[in-house]
Amino acid sequence: MLKKIKYALITVFIFAGVFVGAQEKNPVFNIITVDGVITSPTAKYVTESIEQAQKDKAEGLIILLDTPGGMDTAMRDIAKSILNAPLPVIVFVSPSGARAASAGVIITQAAHIAAMAPGTNIGAAHPVSIGLGGSAGDKDKTMSEKIENDAAAYARSIAKVRGRSEEWAEKAVRKSESITAEEALKLNVIDFVAPNVEKLLVAIDQKEVNLASGKKKLFTKNAVINNKKMGTRQGVLSAISDPNISYILLLIGLAGLYFELSTPGAILPGVIGGISLLLAFFGLSTLPVNYTGILMIIFGVILFIAEIKVMSHGMLTIGGIISLIMGSLLLFDTPEPALRLSLQVLVPAIVVASGFFIVVIWLAIKAQLRKHSTGAEAMIGSEAEVMKDIDNEGEVFLMGEYWRATSKEPVKKGAKVRIIKVEGLNLIVEEIKK
Repeated sequence: MLKKIKYALITVFIFAGVFVGAQEKNPVFNIITVDGVITSPTAKYVTESIEQAQKDKAEGLIILLDTPGGMDTAMRDIAKSILNAPLPVIVFVSPSGARAASAGVIITQAAHIAAMAPGTNIGAAHPVSIGLGGSAGDKDKTMSEKIENDAAAYARSIAKVRGRSEEWAEKAVRKSESITAEEALKLNVIDFVAPNVEKLLVAIDQKEVNLASGKKKLFTKNAVINNKKMGTRQGVLSAISDPNISYILLLIGLAGLYFELSTPGAILPGVIGGISLLLAFFGLSTLPVNYTGILMIIFGVILFIAEIKVMSHGMLTIGGIISLIMGSLLLFDTPEPALRLSLQVLVPAIVVASGFFIVVIWLAIKAQLRKHSTGAEAMIGSEAEVMKDIDNEGEVFLMGEYWRATSKEPVKKGAKVRIIKVEGLNLIVEEIKK
C-alpha cells in the first residue's frame, strides 16, 4: 500500500514538473505603445525597449503604432534599431482609427512583421525639408529634389529588405499615397490584418522572419503578453518634445519671469517660470526650431516690460503682441504638420498670454499712478491753514502739525494754502484763492 502511494506521489510530481516546465516555455512578447509625434525621445524609447525585450528573453517585441509622423532623424534611428534588432519586432498599426503616416510608413516597413488593424491607414510619406517653400528658387528646388530622391531610395531599400512592395513605398514618398489596411495587405505593403494583438499572434505562429543574425521561426501559441508601459522619465521627455507642449512651457516660463521682474519678491512665479523655461528649452532642442521665432517672442516680452517703464500709450504693448504672434508662427521652421503648432493651441495661447501681460502692465501702471498715502509725496496737493503770516516765510497747520512754510506771494493768517512741494522740513505753498 505504501509502495502504491509512493509511486502515485512520484507520478504527481513528475506531471507537475512537466506542467511547470511547459508553463515556463510559453513564449513571451513585450508590447509597447508609440502614440504621437516621432521625436528623439521616441527613438530612444524604442531602442531601449528592444534592448529590454532581449534582456527579458522575450520571443519578440510588438509596437502598437499610431503616429502622424515626425522628425526624419528620429525615424531613421528607429528604423535602424528595428533592422538590426536581435529579436523579431512586430509593428502593429492599432487600434482602429490609428494611422502610420509620414515617418510611420518607414517604421512599419522596417518591421520584421508589419500588421494593421481594420479601419487604419498608412501612407503620405512625402519628405518635407526645413526652410524650403517650393517656389523659393532653383537652389531650393534642387535641394528639395535631392531630399525626395534620398527618401524614396531609403523607403525602397527597406521594403526590399523585408520583401514588400518597393513600388508602393516609392509612391508613398513621391506622391504621398495613402491606403487602407485591406489595400495595404493586397499590395504587399504589410503582412497581416488583424483586429487585435491576440488574433495577430495566432496568425503569425510558425512564421519565419529574417533577423540580422539569421532566420528565426516565431512561436506564438499560448504566448504571454507582457505590456511595458513607458516610464515616468520617458513619458515626461516624450510629452515635452511635443511642439505644442514645448510652446506652452515657453510662454509659461517667460510669463513667470516677467511677473517676477515686474513685481520683485513674488518668488513663486520666478521659480515656476525658470523650471518651465528649462523644460521648454529641452523640448525645443529635439525639434526643428527657428531661432528667429524664439528671439521675436522674447523681444515681445521685452516690449511688455518696457511699457511699464515708458509711457507709450499702449504702442509698446501692441508691438509686443505683434512680436509674440509673429514669433509663434515662425517658431517651428518645418512644413511637417506633425511638428507644427496646432491652431487650437496657438490662438488660445496667444490670447491668454497677451491678456496676462496686459493685465500685469495695467496693475503696475495703476500702482505707479496711485496717490501716496504716507510720506512727503502724500502731502503734495493737500490743503493747510496759515497760522502765521507768510511773508517769504511763515507757518501753517497740516495734519495735526505745525510746519514752516514759504510762498512766492505774501499770505495772511487764516488763509487756506495748497502744498506744491516739500523740501525737507519746509513746505512750498500757494494760496487757494476763492
